[in-house]
Amino acid sequence: MVERIPILALGRFLLVSIQVDMHDRLAMTLQSDLTDRIAKTGARGVLLDISGLDIVDSFMGRMIANIAAMARILDAETVVVGMQPAVAITLVELGLSLPGIQTALNMEKGMQLLRRSTQHLSEESEDAEPATLSGGVDDSRPG
Repeated sequence: MVERIPILALGRFLLVSIQVDMHDRLAMTLQSDLTDRIAKTGARGVLLDISGLDIVDSFMGRMIANIAAMARILDAETVVVGMQPAVAITLVELGLSLPGIQTALNMEKGMQLLRRSTQHLSEESEDAEPATLSGGVDDSRPG
């Protein structure tokens, strides 16, 4: 039986709480499950709770970065919450900067950050002017 990490839907966001020791196969399964779920639901954000992780190696750090990058490609923001101080120290020592990943201390602050980020993105897309295909002809002048 394949071990899986639950992915919960909270409105337009997905919540992933890692409360087990991650091994490579489980991390790969999570990555696949999460990207599938984002694509199927059109989720606008992912809250990734890593408070259960005491240790993060370079592979796990890259997996977190990959998850965020894939979510971004699928038009979803990612916020990582619950990072233990030892994990933060390890990531810095390994030279992993986790580009494009927002962080927050806890789930409440993470949800606030996701709401602000996705609200800002929604406003930008609503303000964008729709493209028109006129074939080079100005239809606004009387003929």
